[in-house]
Amino acid sequence: MEFKKNIPIYLQIMDKLKQDISLKVIEPGGKLMSTRELAVKLKVNPNTVSRVYRELESENIVFTKRGMGTFVVEDENILQNIKNNMANDIVVKFIRDMSNLNISPEEAIKMLKEIEEE
Repeated sequence: MEFKKNIPIYLQIMDKLKQDISLKVIEPGGKLMSTRELAVKLKVNPNTVSRVYRELESENIVFTKRGMGTFVVEDENILQNIKNNMANDIVVKFIRDMSNLNISPEEAIKMLKEIEEE
């Protein structure tokens, strides 16, 4: 995973895990890598991964079983909300970026439709 310099690493890791969870790359009820394993894989400090897991747990996306590890929740409503929130963030950023180019939402939609038809 390559990290962007202008976004905190822990947020980028959180987003990637949320994406993997919403796409069911990591299944509901599935076990996440240990803090140390993920830190080694991503070449980051284990404290960064610990923070990611704490944040995900505070958002009720994962839960920890003492001595067993960290697991993805199985609540489909929570999992659907993750996907909806991520999609909403993408749309908001898209609209903001288009607005910065003085392109109206209507023009942006027209452009999307044209691209989709190609």
